[in-house]
Amino acid sequence: MTTTIAYLTPAWRDEAQRRLTAELSPERMNHITSSMSNIYRDCPDGHDRFLFFRFENGQFAELRLGEGEAPPAEFRITGSYDTFAKISRAELGSQKALMTGKLKLKGNMIKALKLAAIADRLNKVLATIPTTY
Repeated sequence: MTTTIAYLTPAWRDEAQRRLTAELSPERMNHITSSMSNIYRDCPDGHDRFLFFRFENGQFAELRLGEGEAPPAEFRITGSYDTFAKISRAELGSQKALMTGKLKLKGNMIKALKLAAIADRLNKVLATIPTTY
């Protein structure tokens, strides 16, 4: 039986970092340099959280999880905990969530569209983590 990890906990963040580092090569990430903060509203405990990703020349450089104000990022994506959980379970695509208003994006929309496939690769890796929501 596979052990599951509670979503958005330090243990989940550690597993996400391990998998992202191992599975996303600079080539698969198109050698991008960018950062993104996912802002999770209405978490089950009543708190808001953030998950901050940073890539340097396509290499996974940083993954930070926290409460309160997220670090400055090139892109800021805000949505409900439930919406991000559906994306992490591969039940909802991030592009569809953006187009239907379930997620809000702040940042350069043209660059965001170019990076959409990269965000999908990142989400596919996160979807492999055995998670309890």
